[in-house]
Formats: sequence, C-alpha cells, structure tokens
Amino acid sequence: MSRAGWLQRGNTVVLAIVAIALAYGAILFYGLPQGWTEAALGHAAHAVAETGEAAAEAHGAEPHAAIAPPAYWTVIPFVVLLGCIAVLPLMHATEHWWEENINRFKVAAGLGVATLAYYAFFHHAPIEAHWPGHAVVQATDGAVQWDFVKAILGNAILHEYIPFIVLLFSLYVIAGGVRIQGDLVADPLTNGIFMAVGGALASFIGTTGAAMVLIRPLLETNRERKHVSHTVIFFIFIVCNCGGCLLPIGDPPLFLGYLNGVDFTWTLGLWKEWLFVNGLILAAYVLLDHFWFHPKETIADVERDIEQTRKLQISGLAVNGPLLLGVVLAVALLDPSKEFPGTHWNPPMYLREMVQIGLVAASLQFGSAQVRKDNNFNYAAIIEVAALFVGIFICMQPALQILNANGATIVEKFQLGPAQFFWATGALSSFLDNAPTYLVFFQTAQDPGAASAAAHTGHVPAAILSGISLGAVFMGAMTYIGNGPNFMVKAIAEKSGVKMPSFFGYMAWSCAILLPILAVMNWVFLV
Repeated sequence: MSRAGWLQRGNTVVLAIVAIALAYGAILFYGLPQGWTEAALGHAAHAVAETGEAAAEAHGAEPHAAIAPPAYWTVIPFVVLLGCIAVLPLMHATEHWWEENINRFKVAAGLGVATLAYYAFFHHAPIEAHWPGHAVVQATDGAVQWDFVKAILGNAILHEYIPFIVLLFSLYVIAGGVRIQGDLVADPLTNGIFMAVGGALASFIGTTGAAMVLIRPLLETNRERKHVSHTVIFFIFIVCNCGGCLLPIGDPPLFLGYLNGVDFTWTLGLWKEWLFVNGLILAAYVLLDHFWFHPKETIADVERDIEQTRKLQISGLAVNGPLLLGVVLAVALLDPSKEFPGTHWNPPMYLREMVQIGLVAASLQFGSAQVRKDNNFNYAAIIEVAALFVGIFICMQPALQILNANGATIVEKFQLGPAQFFWATGALSSFLDNAPTYLVFFQTAQDPGAASAAAHTGHVPAAILSGISLGAVFMGAMTYIGNGPNFMVKAIAEKSGVKMPSFFGYMAWSCAILLPILAVMNWVFLV
C-alpha cells in the first residue's frame, strides 16, 4: 500500500473516532455516563434489576428468589467455540474459509447467540448483573427473559469486552507507529536479549504494548532463518504473558486486582517469581535454539544472516512513546469506581476508553505514515481478536457464573492454599480469558474478617493472592486464547510468513516447556 493509502486509511479511523467522541459527548451532556458511574459506585445498583423485579411482582412471582447458576451443559457453546479455533484451521475444507475474519465472527457471534438463547428461554433463576453496577436480575413470567439477555450482554460486552478490546486496540495501534528498524544476527543470544527486554517492558507498558513494539523487529531479525516459529512461541511465553506480573498495568488480571483494593506496588513483591520463571524460560530458549534449531539452518542462510546485518534504529518513538504512557495513565487514573487522585471526582463511565481512542487518533494524525507502512501495519490482527473474543466473552458467561456459585464451597471443602489457587486459576486462565478468571478466584478468596487478610491486598491473604496472580499471568501463556496479545502476535507472525503451530500444536510446546518450569516455581515459592 502506498503512503497515500496509509494516510487515507488512518484518516478514516480518525474520522470514526471523532464520530464516536461526538456521540459520547452527546450522552455525556444528558448525564448517562455519570449515571452509570453512580451505579458502579453502588448508589443506583438497584436500577438494573428494577424492571425485572417490578415485572415479577406484577405477575405475582417471587422477586427475591435465590441466585442459581446455569446448568453445566450451558458451557457447550464455549467448548464448541474453542474447538472451532483449534480444529477449523487444520481441516483442508475449512482452513481458507477460517482465514476470513467475517467467518470467524459468524461462528463466534452465532455461538454467542446460542448462549443468549439459553438465558432468554430456558433459565428461570435470578442472575447477577455487573453493569453498570452490581444487581440481581429476577426472572419474570414472560415467555422471553429479556432482562436476562440484557444483563448477560451488559456483563459480557459493556462491562468486560469494551474495556478489554479498547485497551488492546489502543496499545496495538499506537505501538504500530513505533519502528525498531535493523537486522541483527539472529543467533540465540540476540533473540534472547529481545525477549529479556520485552519481559522487562511488559510490566511497565503492558504485555500488549511490549509485544507490539518488539515482535516486528524480532521477525525482521529472523527473516533469513527458516526455523522461526519456536522463537515466536517463546516470545509469547515471556513478552505476552510472564513478563507482565510486576505492576497492575502489566496484565489485565492484575489491573482488576488493583481496582478491587490491591495496592499498586504490591505486585512488585512478586519479583523473585518473575525473575525465576522468565530466567528459566530464557535459558530453555537459548539452549534449545543453540543446540537444536540454529544448527538446522543452512550455511547459505546463516551467511546471509551475518552479511545482511544493520544497526537498530528507532523511529516514531517521539510521538508514540508519550501516547503509550498516556494509555497507561488513562487506565490507571480514570477508573470510574475510584476517585481521581487528589479530588473527590469519579470519572464518568467510558471516559477512560474515550481518552485511549483519542490517543489512538493522535497517533494516526501526528505519527509517521511511512513508519506504519514500513512496519507492514494493518488492522487484521486486532480485528481477528475482536471478532473471536466477542463470542468468547458471551459464551464464557455460564462458566463464570458456575464458578462464582461454587467457588466458595470448593475452597472450604478442599481447604485450598496458595499452590491450589495457583493451579486452579492458571488452568482456567489457559482457556478462559485470564482477567475475569482472576476476578472470580479473587472474590472467592476474600475474607475481610480474617486476621491474615489485609486491606492492601483487597482482603485476600497475601500468600493466596500470590498464587492467584501468578496463575492468571503465567498460565495465560498456555494457549493462544489465554491472553489477548497471544493471538495478536500469532497473527502478525503468520502475516510475515512464519508458519505457526495449530492450537494444539502450541499447547504441546507450552506443556513441554512452560508447564515444568511453572511446576518447579510452584514447588520453590508456593508449597
């Protein structure tokens, strides 16, 4: 695409953002976001359930029936969606069909509709709503439970999906305007240094930001090599996941913990586990590449790699560096459930997201179109994530509700400790999105009356909180869908010509390399 084409595409996105900003300004004028913020604070939480309760009372129904989780079979759409992600790219009849994002969206949205149909026609017990504030939505005597559908959509899309995808979109687009240009010798040490730098950056600009800044120069450095997929896999392990556990801005689950009372600097105390796990993963990569994959490269490819080296040059950082910092600050400071530092003002709902996409507009407007062209930047990877995760967030609602309903009983019955919380949180974070999974176990482990639970850890015992945090962050690397950046890096690598392993092929790597390292970490630090 020509430079003019990049400018035109960027201008189109900027105009779309301006239109969204004008629409937000209109609803802000009428006070809707401010009202949603009040609901999030609990001042109007009953408003979400008001319609359902009134309708139930009008039909003579019990307005305060006990909350009950959905049946276990309701997780079938979620399992089917995971199966589609894993299998369809492998089948000759569907592999090219699945490459189209519109087809991914059809599958994800169709299974999401199936989940919503269950709540509309078959579920009759009250459910919890989390948007805009917490409430219990009651069943009515109507043939269609529209209040349930609205509550599930509110939970999945308005409460979880929009903040999730806006953050990923912002970091993806702004980081796409930064180019680290050069072609170093693609030996094990050089690739290891890329990963080490990314693992350090991940805690400070987020796993998505670090991954988007470094994946392209890593791929460019390795373009002369034939065996590259394992390097991308280890990059996902470290930069997209395990590097992000030192600060709440590093990974979405830790940010949810911060919003629920965990001190901003508490996660710095996990530095030993962070260093241990990332150090072992790096060592495993260097040894594996040095003794196995690098010797497989042809002499001609190795010589060309050595001859075609160029020093690293960074472009676009002057504009986009401050904008990346702006995204981090927006996420940290504009939470509607917390007062803005030094004031008694709570930001209106979605102001945080509006600031983030405003920074995207600034990046597109004032950043270099040539840098994006040289980066081969396009929106395909983020569109792929958006298309799949809209279905994932809806389809996993029954699973999350089942966990919410049974979590406390399981903890009490089996006397779960830090190690058990690590494996339970981690196992589910491998297949569910790790942010809501973290929140489920965080809420399950809260005990405000316990002597071991302090306010600075959200009333969760510190040892247990360590297990939950480490499980969510580290084991998000177990599958492509455990954390948002995983899929994005996979898509970028494939667009660059790297043949990445399938869903199960990637899991074979994570089970063989990552799982033993995490088991040793668990034995050293949590048992």
